Parts: sequence; structure tokens; C-alpha cells
Amino acid sequence: MPSHAVRETRANKLRRFLRPTVAQGVLGIAFCLVAAVGVVQIRSTATVDPYSSMRRADLVQMLAGLNAESGRLDEQINQLKGTRDDLRSGVDSSNVAADQASQRLSQLELLAGTVPAQGPGIRITISAPAGKVTANAMLDNIEELRDAGAEAIEINDSLRVVASTWFADGDNVLIANGQQLSLPLTVDVIGEPHELAEASRFRGGLVSQMESQKVGGSVKIDTPAQVEIDSTATVTTPRWAKPA
Repeated sequence: MPSHAVRETRANKLRRFLRPTVAQGVLGIAFCLVAAVGVVQIRSTATVDPYSSMRRADLVQMLAGLNAESGRLDEQINQLKGTRDDLRSGVDSSNVAADQASQRLSQLELLAGTVPAQGPGIRITISAPAGKVTANAMLDNIEELRDAGAEAIEINDSLRVVASTWFADGDNVLIANGQQLSLPLTVDVIGEPHELAEASRFRGGLVSQMESQKVGGSVKIDTPAQVEIDSTATVTTPRWAKPA
């Protein structure tokens, strides 16, 4: 066979190989459609509103908590602006600075739990079978109370809850800072009573956990005229950390 005929035959085979058939075209379109649907689904999943599945009551409670936190921050901003203006005025600025330092010290003492505290708040009484009040449930409730503006927390009239407080599960008993906590548990909390109560009542919170069929307990929330916290925390000297 002449060489030019061989070359022509090879060229024809190559053209036939590269020329898409109807089946290949349909298959390619199908792949494109599947890829497009996948991209749209991924994008829609990434943009799903995380609050769309929440109940109306939970959303209202979340909004109320955010409004309360915003109000507290606005109040702090106004106080700081007033202090700044007093210091800039130069009128008795030394006394203003001393007063601010004293107030700051009092706040830090409350946060550290080194002084007793009293004020408005709530008392939570938790009744449950032995071993059903877990460390995770207690820690979650403490964090919710802090997020709701709790300024001082005490458990069983003897344990002051501070930043270093830890919880653990023992043999059918709850342990905090190395000591066993007897049931029923009482939690005294100082802060805005309504916000604190709602922080325990929200869906998935302390009340719903303790009163579920899995636990079989009960939670009572009282609002006394005055909550008194007498226990204090012992401040330990850091071994490794020091002010920078």
C-alpha cells in the first residue's frame, strides 16, 4: 500500500476516534448536569441559616439575652466615657483615679471569689437520682449562667464557683474541686433574675436535661428578695505564670 494511502487511513481513523458520537454527547451532558446540581447543593448547604430550625421561644430568648448583654456593654461604655472625661478635666483627677481603682479592685475580688457577695439573683435546687447529675451537665449550666450575666455563683452553700473550679464524675456522685457534692444540689446565683432563670430553662438547658426521662430529676428555680453568698475561694500563687 502506498505511503500516502497509509497516512490517509490513519488520519481517517484519528478523525473517527476524535469525532464524538451521540451516546458520548448525551453522557457528557449528563455529567455536566450532575456536576452543576452538586455545586448548587454544596453552596445551598453552606449558606443554610443555623437558626432556621430553632423554636420561636428559643429565638426570643436568644434575642433577649443579646439585648441584655448589649445594655450591659452600653452601660460600661458610658461609665468609662464619664471616667475619661473626669480624668481629662483635671478637676480632682487624683480622687477620681483612686475611686476607679477601688471599684476595679472590688470587681476583681468578686470575680476571683475572695469576698462574700449579696444581691438580686436566683436559687436553683436540683433533685435527681444518684449519678444522674453529670459534670458535663453542671459545667454547661455554669457556662450558661455566666453568659446570662452571673456575677457570683455558689453551690451547696459551701463551694464558690470561680474560673479555676472544675467538675468530675465520681462513683455515682458529682465531684467539684476534689470534694463530693451531695444531692439535692443548690446553686445560688447573683445577677439579673429573669435572665438567669431563662438561661436554665431554655430548650436543651439544665431544666430540660434534668427533667428528661433519661435522668428523671426535677429543677426548682426560686427568686428570693436577696441572694447571699458567704463562701469564698482560696487564691493560689501561680507556679509558672507571671505578669508580662
